[in-house]
Order: sequence, then C-alpha cells, then structure tokens
Amino acid sequence: MQDASWDEIRTAYAVARAGTVSGAAAALGVHHATVIRHVAALETRLGVRLFQRHARGYTPTEAGQDLLRVAAATDEQLTQMIGRLRGQGAEVSGELIVTAVNGLSGLMVPALARFRDLHPEVSVRYLSDSRLFRLEYGEAHVAVRAGVRPSDPDNVVQPFFELRAHLCAARSYAERFGLPETEADLAHHRFVGPADDAHRAPISVWLRDNVPAENIVFRASEGDERVAAVRAGAGIGFATESQIAADPDLLPVLQPHPGWVSPIWLVTHVDLHRSPKVQAIVKFLKQEAAGWR
Repeated sequence: MQDASWDEIRTAYAVARAGTVSGAAAALGVHHATVIRHVAALETRLGVRLFQRHARGYTPTEAGQDLLRVAAATDEQLTQMIGRLRGQGAEVSGELIVTAVNGLSGLMVPALARFRDLHPEVSVRYLSDSRLFRLEYGEAHVAVRAGVRPSDPDNVVQPFFELRAHLCAARSYAERFGLPETEADLAHHRFVGPADDAHRAPISVWLRDNVPAENIVFRASEGDERVAAVRAGAGIGFATESQIAADPDLLPVLQPHPGWVSPIWLVTHVDLHRSPKVQAIVKFLKQEAAGWR
C-alpha cells in the first residue's frame, strides 16, 4: 500500500466539513471530479471506507472520523503557519519554472529575460521539451502548450496566441532544385519532417496529408532541429514566421494555409494559479504575446 498524500487527506477533510462533494470542491477551488478521485484513492490506499454515501451527501464512518480528527489538527497548524508566511508569499521571488513546446524559444526566452529584469528576485528555469510536464506534481509553474485545448480539470487554461508557421526552403535548396509553385508540385520535391510519423501538430498533419511519405527524406524529433535541417538545404520544411523573417536565407514556399496555424495555450495548475508569482508571469506573457505573430 502506498502512503496517502496530504492532498487526498485534505480533500477528505473538506468533504467532511462541507458534507458534499460540490461543497468541498468549491472550498478547495478544484473540480468536483478531483474531489471524488482523491477520496476514492485515499480509501483504496487505506483499505477502509471513510464515508457513507447517501442522497444528501457524505457522512464520515468511524474510521473516517479517526482520520479526520488528525487532519483537523494538521490543518489548523498549517493555517497558523501560512498566516506567519503570508507576507513573504506576496513577493514575486524564488524559482520560476516555465515549460514550452519546442520551437518557441525565440519568443519565450527574450520575454522571460525581460520578466526577470522586472523581478530580480526571480530565478528562471525554462524547459523546452516534447513531453508534457506534470503541473500537478510541481514539475513547472506555467506550461505553454500547442494544439487542441488541454482538458485536465485541475488546470486553468487560457488562450495565449496563434503560432503561424510557413513552409520554406533554404536559398541553397532553391538554387539546386527550384521551388514548388503549386501544391501539385510538392510531389517533385524533398522535405524535412517530424521523426514520429504520427505527430499530431497541425503542420505535421498537413505535411502527412499533402506530401508522399517517401518524399520526407530528413526527419528530426524537435522543431528547432527540423528548422536547422531546412537551413542546411536538406529539404523543404516548416519554420515560424518570425524565424523566416529573421533569416534572409529562408525563402517562403506557397501561400499561407489555415492548416499551418496552431493555437497556443497558457496552462497553470489550479492550486498555484492565484499565487503572486504565477499571476505576474501569466499577465506579463499575455502582454508580450500581443505583439507576436
């Protein structure tokens, strides 16, 4: 049996105080599904029923009353400690961990550097990776994610900006092979694509639907690596509009396509969303993104 987590015990305590799942969810500021999941997980870990379920709500069993007496004492001690620390917690300071999908560093890193200039007590850690960092486990304070709107009920999801990619080629490639003038010409060119043929990004889906697999002659797992391959003349591929604008050797190919636009989301965990540090960085990033393309 795994040890019970304080989050689960705290949730059970909130259910006992409120008498209902909806009341506990409102008190904790979480989704009601989180409350149900925490209580069920705690009962499974302990091997006992903590509540009797009935039409009007939840009533603690004898085992539940024993556990909740301890939880009440612990909660009171934590409340007192939080009161002592509240003044310190109002500062924007300490480590700030931001994770983002690969390929956004050209936008995110300068913005985070400017944020730190405004808040010198902050230490920034920027994690760019294809895997999803678990906000509920404290792996990051803010996540920048792309594609379909994230649906985890424990997270706060806000629109950030639209990432506009464009098909492009290096000048060296164009000099050797020319450039396609229509989509029908794509079958006569070589391309750079993702290492995973099932990649779900909008531009990867478009590439898979419009370019024969045998024409994708260079594959790489990360967006920055794929742009580097395009710059090296390995084939035609996608880069962001800002990357193309900053590099005169990258030439746009074809007209912009709706399938090349990906919505980007700012994601925070509900437990940290209202902390001064997270509120400050979210507000700052949204202001920065107002000028991004």
